[in-house]
Amino acid sequence: MSKENKIGPKISRLRELRGMKQEALATALGVSQQTVSNIERSVEIEEDLLAQVSQILGVTPDAIRNFDEEAVLSIINNTFTSNDTSTSIAIHTAPTFNPLDKLVEVYEENKKLYERLLEAEKSKVELLEKLLNK
Repeated sequence: MSKENKIGPKISRLRELRGMKQEALATALGVSQQTVSNIERSVEIEEDLLAQVSQILGVTPDAIRNFDEEAVLSIINNTFTSNDTSTSIAIHTAPTFNPLDKLVEVYEENKKLYERLLEAEKSKVELLEKLLNK
């Protein structure tokens, strides 16, 4: 069986693409890191184990079975080297607002909220002091 048809290397590559270490997958599966290493060298694995692995990796079992890294890279390469203007627009679109203005706006809103909360706490303290003095 060719490497492309082996399920283990596909699991390994998808795990790597997700930024997950073997130890993390092992922990999520409740097995040892050595077991994950063995799984990743396997030609086939049991369906229930494939279902568990696919859920942890956030893909379907079919996505693992049909994973083809060359096809994925080809899609990415064709998408970002296309002369299609929609791709160019999607890549070069700038926000329609000034991020610093947005930051200042959020700061001002938070400052007002903090001041209202502080006033409410001061009122509570005053009320409690009056009750204690009576």
